[in-house]
Amino acid sequence: MLISLANSPTQPGVAADLGINRVNLLGLDERGLRDFFESIGEKPFRAQQVMKWVYHHSETRIAEMTNLGLALRGKLDKLAEIKPPAVLDEQHSADGTIKWLIGHEGGGNAVETVYIPEPRRGTLCVSSQVGCALNCTFCATGAQGFARNLTTAEIIGQVWLAARALGHERNGQRRITNIVMMGMGEPLLNFEAVVPALSLMRHDLGFGFAAKRVTVSTAGLVPGIDQLKDAIDVALAVSLHAPDDATRTALVPLNRKYPIAELLKACREYVSEKHKRTVTFEYTLIDGINDHPEQAHKLVKLLRTVPSKLNLIPFNPFPGTRYRCSSPERIAEFQEIVMQGGLIATVRKTRGEDIAAACGQLAGKVKDRTRRSERIKLQMAETTS
Repeated sequence: MLISLANSPTQPGVAADLGINRVNLLGLDERGLRDFFESIGEKPFRAQQVMKWVYHHSETRIAEMTNLGLALRGKLDKLAEIKPPAVLDEQHSADGTIKWLIGHEGGGNAVETVYIPEPRRGTLCVSSQVGCALNCTFCATGAQGFARNLTTAEIIGQVWLAARALGHERNGQRRITNIVMMGMGEPLLNFEAVVPALSLMRHDLGFGFAAKRVTVSTAGLVPGIDQLKDAIDVALAVSLHAPDDATRTALVPLNRKYPIAELLKACREYVSEKHKRTVTFEYTLIDGINDHPEQAHKLVKLLRTVPSKLNLIPFNPFPGTRYRCSSPERIAEFQEIVMQGGLIATVRKTRGEDIAAACGQLAGKVKDRTRRSERIKLQMAETTS
């Protein structure tokens, strides 16, 4: 069980008395930390020392960083802090999935972070925004509306909290083997905060994950994919969900701006010979909407030119949705067609459904600036009256 970190130990020092807003060092990757130390007249190599304490030893107390001199620790105590976000709630699924509700400053906002254990891997699903502005019609997060972007500290703080809570297996191997930016929000709409967090996930003095173990999932923000390609080496997942523009636009409104042809062009460039990366196409199967055999055949033709794999996801219902999951027989038929067509296709096993932690079910607590959730509730009331 996770120990609540709502009052996580940080050094209060004298900063509060002086009215100083201390820098949260969780929000800085190695480059940012080096710049920070230079800005306060210290040697840049101190960044590596602090990173090792924070990410290898889960230490938040500056006073305990004993390879830093007393004078430097006193100085840092006044200017900086290491402050992870607070855990508001923790739920355990019957299948071993864990969901944390993580609070953030800003008046009641909270996001959800999910850990999914499997026999040979453990995946942490991390949020990038409070809510989501894209309004994908089959996603509970989109129905909540949008409040704000998370900071780098709030993003990497989710990984820090989960890593500290889960610890290691008995053989010394860590329980988190993969990280996906597939929680609440569109990561590429929060690019400036997400990339430093990805850097900390990848860095040897951070969490040290290989490129193929860190995945950014996008609804298809083409300019963001182009930027990501040159910014950092990570895997890419794209929410496709339909083989034609009309159906995809109904499910993913962003398709109006970046239609399928443009999206696939960006994906081909992302996995070019220069980069040798992978793209996973996510395809949520919804009864009567995108699960017909002819749509499976179209999907084969569409994806032949992109080195990729296909992740078929049974739709996970949430309150107020008008969609239903495809039948197991239809899902099996769809998978058979695409595999016969030469695609690598797996069906994602639904995990954490009993605690609303499955794909598309994350909702958190969102102070909706878009008023979308209010409009949806009104539409539902009008429909049932």
